Amino acid sequence: MSGAASTQDSAPVPEFKQVMGHPRPLWMLFMTEFWERFAFYGIRWALTLYIVAQFYAGSGEGEAPASRIYGAYLALVYAAAIFGGYIADRIIGYQRSILLGAVIMSIGLFMIAIPDETIFKLGLAVVITGNGLFKPNISTMVGKLYATGDERRDSGFTLFYMGINAGAFIAPILTGWLSDKVFGTDAMPEYKVVFIASGIGMLISLVWFWFGRQQLAGIGRPPEGDGGGVKILYVLGFCAVAVPVYYYLLAIDAAKLQVVLTALFLLLCGMLLVEGIKNGPEARDKAIAMLIIFTFNIVFWMFFEQAGSSFNFLADKIVDRDFGGWIFPVGWFQSVNSLAIITLAPIVAWTWVKMGTRNPSIPRKFGLGIIFNGLAFLLLMAALSGMVNQAGLIPFWTLFMVYVIQSVGELCLSPIGLSMTTKLAPVRLVGFGMGGWFLSTGIGNNLSGIFASHASGETGMTVASAHASYTQGFWILMGFGVLLFLVAPLIQKLMHGVK
Repeated sequence: MSGAASTQDSAPVPEFKQVMGHPRPLWMLFMTEFWERFAFYGIRWALTLYIVAQFYAGSGEGEAPASRIYGAYLALVYAAAIFGGYIADRIIGYQRSILLGAVIMSIGLFMIAIPDETIFKLGLAVVITGNGLFKPNISTMVGKLYATGDERRDSGFTLFYMGINAGAFIAPILTGWLSDKVFGTDAMPEYKVVFIASGIGMLISLVWFWFGRQQLAGIGRPPEGDGGGVKILYVLGFCAVAVPVYYYLLAIDAAKLQVVLTALFLLLCGMLLVEGIKNGPEARDKAIAMLIIFTFNIVFWMFFEQAGSSFNFLADKIVDRDFGGWIFPVGWFQSVNSLAIITLAPIVAWTWVKMGTRNPSIPRKFGLGIIFNGLAFLLLMAALSGMVNQAGLIPFWTLFMVYVIQSVGELCLSPIGLSMTTKLAPVRLVGFGMGGWFLSTGIGNNLSGIFASHASGETGMTVASAHASYTQGFWILMGFGVLLFLVAPLIQKLMHGVK
C-alpha cells in the first residue's frame, strides 16, 4: 500500500507490512477482538438462565423479566458505543479508549460472578461502560488501515468479522463445558465459572492490544502534548457517573428504556445529519442513506437477537436434546451461529466478488439479510405447528438450522454495515457514526427482550406461546425485507456510488 494513500479523514496511511494480502495490524486487531468477543459471548448464553436460577429459584415466571433484563443489557452495551465513539473522536483517541474499555470490562465481568442481585446488575453496568469504550473504536481502527478507495476494505472487515465469530464460537463451548461438566452438572450448572472465565478472556484481550498497538504506527493515537493524562481522568469521571446511570436503566421497565433509547437515536441522527449538511449535498445524502439503513438494522436485530433469551428457553424446554442419554448443552446452540459464520463467510464473500457487476447493492444485501432472518422464523413456525412429539418437544435439527439460516442473513448485513458506516459517515464523526450503527443495533436488542418476554408469557415458554410470537416475527421480517428491496434504488442513489 502506498504511503500516499489516505483514510477517510484524509490522514496519510502508513505503508504497513502486508500479511496474507492485508495490513499486518489487521491480524493484531483480529486477535484483540477475538478475546473480547470470547468474553462477551462467554457470558451471553448463561445470563438469562442464571437470572432465572439464582434470583427466581428456577421458576418459569422469571423467564420474561430475565429476557427483558437481557435485552436491556445488550441494548445499553450498544448504546454506550455512542459515547465511546465520541470520546475516541474528540478526547483521548482510539487506542486509549480501547485500553481503558478493556480494563473496565474486565472488572465488570468478575463482579457479575458474585451471587448478589445488586452487585450482579452493577457488574453488568460496568461491563456496559467498558464495552462502550472498546467496541466501536476497534471496528473504526480497522477502517483506518485502508484508504477510502481500497478495494480490500470490505474483505478486511469480513476477515475481522470472522475473528469476532471465532471468539464467539469457542466461548460457549468452553464456558458451557466448565459450567455443566467440570464445576457443575447438566441439572445444576455452575454459572459463576462462566463469568470468571470470560473475565480472564478480557484480560488476555487487554494484554494483546497493549503489546500489539506498536504495529499501528501511530494510527488512533492523539497528538503529543494533548494533555492526555488529564483527559483520561475526565473520561474516568464520566465512567464513574455512567455506571449508576446504566444500573438505573437496567432496573426500569423495558418500555421506558425504549423511550430513552429512541430519544438518543433521534438526537444522534440529527447530529449526523447536521454535520452532513455542513459538508455539502453529497455528504448530506450519504448521511441520509446511512440513517435509513440504521432503521432497517433495528428490525433485523429485534428478531435475530433471540439467541440468549427466547431461543435459550426454547432449547431448554421444547427442543429434544437427548442423544441416547447424552444431553446436548443449551449453551452450545449459540456456537452454531459462529460456526456457520466462519464456514460461510468465505463463500458469501466469494459470491459477492463472483457476481461482479450483478453484485447486489448495499440496501439489497440488507434486504436479503432481513428476509433470511424471516425464513428462520418460518422454520420455527413449521416445527411448532407440525413437528411436536408426544413429549412436547421439537426436533433438534430445527433449532440448529434456525441458527444457520439466520447466519446467512447476518453475513448479508452485519459486516457490510460496519464497512458502510465508515464510508458514509461525515468525515469528522466516523467514530460517532459507528456509535450510531451500534445504537440502532442496541434498540433492536431492547425490542428483542420485549419480544422474547411475550414468547415466554407470564408463566414460562410453551409451544403455544412460542408459536404465536414466532409467527408474528415472520410476518414483520418479511414485510420489512420486501419494503427494503422496493426502496433500494432510492437509497443507492443517495449513496453517490458508494459500494
